[in-house]
Amino acid sequence: MPQPLDAGAVCRWSRLAVRALGAAREDIDAINVYPVPDGDTGTNLYLTVESAAQAVAAAEAGEPSLAEAARALAHGALIGARGNSGTILAQLLRGMAEVFAAEPAPAAPATLAAALARAAASARQAVAHPVEGTMLSVATAAAEAAGLAAGRPAAGLAEVLAAARAAAREALTATTGQLPALAAAGVVDAGGSGLVTVLDALDTALFGGPPADAVPPRHRPAGPAPSPAGAAGPGEAAGCGGHPAEAGFEVTYLLDAEDTAIPALRDRLDALGDSLVVVGGDGLWHVHVHTGQAGPAVEAGIAAGRPHRVRITTLAPAGPPPAPAEAGGRAVVAVLPGPGLAGLCAEAGATTLTVRPGEAPGGGELAAAIAATRASEVVLLPNDRELWHAAAAAAEQARVAGARVAVIPTRSPVQGIAALAVHTPKRRFDEDVVAMTAAAGATRFGEVSVAERQSWTMAGVCQRGDVLGLVDGDVAVIGGTVPEVAAEVLERMLAGGGELVTLVLGADAPAGLADRLTDRIRQAHLGVDAVVCAGQQSAPLLLGVE
Repeated sequence: MPQPLDAGAVCRWSRLAVRALGAAREDIDAINVYPVPDGDTGTNLYLTVESAAQAVAAAEAGEPSLAEAARALAHGALIGARGNSGTILAQLLRGMAEVFAAEPAPAAPATLAAALARAAASARQAVAHPVEGTMLSVATAAAEAAGLAAGRPAAGLAEVLAAARAAAREALTATTGQLPALAAAGVVDAGGSGLVTVLDALDTALFGGPPADAVPPRHRPAGPAPSPAGAAGPGEAAGCGGHPAEAGFEVTYLLDAEDTAIPALRDRLDALGDSLVVVGGDGLWHVHVHTGQAGPAVEAGIAAGRPHRVRITTLAPAGPPPAPAEAGGRAVVAVLPGPGLAGLCAEAGATTLTVRPGEAPGGGELAAAIAATRASEVVLLPNDRELWHAAAAAAEQARVAGARVAVIPTRSPVQGIAALAVHTPKRRFDEDVVAMTAAAGATRFGEVSVAERQSWTMAGVCQRGDVLGLVDGDVAVIGGTVPEVAAEVLERMLAGGGELVTLVLGADAPAGLADRLTDRIRQAHLGVDAVVCAGQQSAPLLLGVE
C-alpha cells in the first residue's frame, strides 16, 4: 500500500538504504575505477548512510516532523561522510532536507521534484571540478526527469519517483561511454550506482516491494573486476576531476566556520590538492581533499574556523597494502548481546564487544574494535544476521589498513561459541577460518522470546505476550509459557540429531528452566551432552545444537 512522504517514510528510507547498500557494497566496490581504482566506493557510501540512519533512529524516538527527520538524515550523513562519494551523497541529502523543511508534510509530488533538483544543484556546487559521467550526472538526470513528471496533470509521487529512477538508471548506463576509464573497464560509475540504490530504497519505503537487500546485483563489471593495482588509497573521487594532484594523503575534517569563510577555504585547498569537496552549511562543514601537503590542508581549516574529527590517511601506492605498524598475532572479535557471555568467550581467546538489545553497533564501531586488537589477523564473529553488512564494511576498512580480516557469518551467539570452541591460533589463518566457519555452520540455533506485538509468523498469527520459539531464525512454535515452548523447540532441534546442546539463559529465564531441559536431554536423548551458560540477552533462552 502506498505510503505518504512524511517522517515515517524518511525513517523507513534510512533503514532500507543501509540494507540495500550493505547488499550492494561489494559489487559497487568492484567497479570503482574512476579516477583511481580504490575499490571502496560501496564501503564509503554504506558507512555514510549508516551514520545517517543512526541519526534518524535517535530522532525517531521524539516523533519528528518530516523536516526534523530529513534534517537528522542529512546531519548524520554529514558527520559520518566517507570518501568523495559519501561526501557528495551527504550534500544531496542536505539539499533534499532544505526543501522538505520549507514545505508542509506530507510532501507533494512537486515537493519531491524540487527536493531532487535542489540536491543535484547543491552537490555540483560543492565539488571543485565537476565531471560528467559520475554520480553528479546521475543526480542531475533524476532531478530533471522528476521535474518534467511533476509538471504533468494529476502526477503523483509514484509517477515522479518512477521517472527519476528511470532517468537515473539511463544516466548510469551512459556513464560507461562518458569516461575513458569506465569504458576501458566495461563498468558504470560506482558512485552513480550507489545513488541508484539509494533511490530504489526510497521507492521501497514509499510503495513497498521486495526487501531492499533481496534485489540482485545490477551493476557488475562487463568483464573481469578491475585490478586494484595502482590504487591511490581509500578515498575515491566520485564526481571530481581537475588537475591530477600528486596526492599522498586523504585529509578530511568537520569544520565549524561561518559560511563567508568557505570560498577562501575552497580556493586555498584547491591549490593544495585534488578531489576537493566541501559540503554543509549553517556553520558546520565537511571537508575532503587529496593532497601531498596534509599540514597546510589542516592549517587552511584552522584559518577558516575550528576543524575537528581530523583524519589524515596515507594514500596507498600500487601493490598490496602495508602491514599495520607494530601489529602481530591473531585475534577474534565477538559481538555479544550483553556481558553475560563475555567471560566464556574471553576464556576461549576472544575480544568481546558487548551491546545492549536494540543498539546494534555500526561499521565504524566494529572497525574500531578490530583496530584495537592491534593484530595482523582478525576473525570477526557478528553473531547476528543484522550485523553482517556492518561487519563486512568494518572488515574492508581494516583491510585497507593492512590487516587480514575474515568475517564468519554467525547468526547467533551460540554459533559464535561453537566457532570459538575450535579456534586454534597456531594453525594457518585460512585453516583456522575454515574450521571456525564449519563449526558455526554445523550448529543449529534456536531462541525462545516473547512477542512485543501482534504479527504474522511462519507458525501463524501471534499476539502481544505470546511466547515464540524460533529455529534457525524462523518462528516454529507459538505458546503460552517459556518452559513449554523451550521443550518443544529443543525436541524439534534434536529431531535431526546432535551431540551437544548449549543453553544460554537470559536474565528473565524462569527458575529451574535449565534443570528441566537438561533432565529431558538425559532421559530422552542418550549420548547428547548439555552445557548451560548465563547470558544477559533480552530473550529468556538461546539454544544451540551441534
